[in-house]
Amino acid sequence: MRKLALHIVLFFATVASTFYVGIDYAGGSLRRAWLYAVPLMAILLTHELGHYFLARRHRVDASLPYFIPFPLGLGTFGAVISMRGRISSRNALLDIGASGPIAGLVIALPVLIIGLRLSPVLPIPEHGADEGQSLLYLALKRVVLGPIPSGHDVFLHPTAFAGWTGLFLTMFNLIPVGQFDGGHIAYSLFGERQDRYSRLVHQGMLAVFLAVAIYATSRAYQSHIRGKDLYLQMFTGLNWLVWWGLIAGIGRATGAREHPPTEPGDLTVGRRAVAWAMLITFVLLFMPIPFSNH
Repeated sequence: MRKLALHIVLFFATVASTFYVGIDYAGGSLRRAWLYAVPLMAILLTHELGHYFLARRHRVDASLPYFIPFPLGLGTFGAVISMRGRISSRNALLDIGASGPIAGLVIALPVLIIGLRLSPVLPIPEHGADEGQSLLYLALKRVVLGPIPSGHDVFLHPTAFAGWTGLFLTMFNLIPVGQFDGGHIAYSLFGERQDRYSRLVHQGMLAVFLAVAIYATSRAYQSHIRGKDLYLQMFTGLNWLVWWGLIAGIGRATGAREHPPTEPGDLTVGRRAVAWAMLITFVLLFMPIPFSNH
């Protein structure tokens, strides 16, 4: 009962935190904050239940989701499920790892499309914040809104931002490293070779941070930005450095720097196709600069 109470408390705390940050995304209106909070929570809950039900189907002892509230930024750090015991086969590993992102995207994509239809296209102000751009997001903006005139951009409706957040969190989960969803998917596809690939991806996150920092600083300098504002541009891709450090810290703390092995055996043909599709989805969702200011 104590564990169930913890799940319930964390869920409602995350509902509260997403409503809290949703006030800003709804123009300061508490009554409209649900336009961000409700669709985002639907995306997160569906994602985690996808993992939970597939874990149960494969007789893996899995907990209910632990939601992570955070009353800043997006209002949450997502959610996690604890799985006790080893996932025996590659097929089960793929099913459990891919079910969450697939289920979440089933909700996130229509939420984003509906939100984009509600979002105005306006002239870009001199100063403001920009959401990250991925290939999939750019394609959806083009399909839903048509060509955007030069000097203009879409100003996201709260529901559109909830959909964008769903894509962003899915991208993060699909990073093919460690025991992220993407790490499970890649291990189911590549087996023990994934441990080597995972280390390369991990170091690649540090390289992305450095590349983004150099690019952003260079553009700012060319735009005659100096002083404190120029210094801030050096940390445009700080999220990649934070994630790199977080993964390194978890690996050292747990001693689990390699993915737990599975029993011998390859993926079925259909699951192999799903695994490749999810890795391609990661590429389509990849945002080198998730957040920036201009």
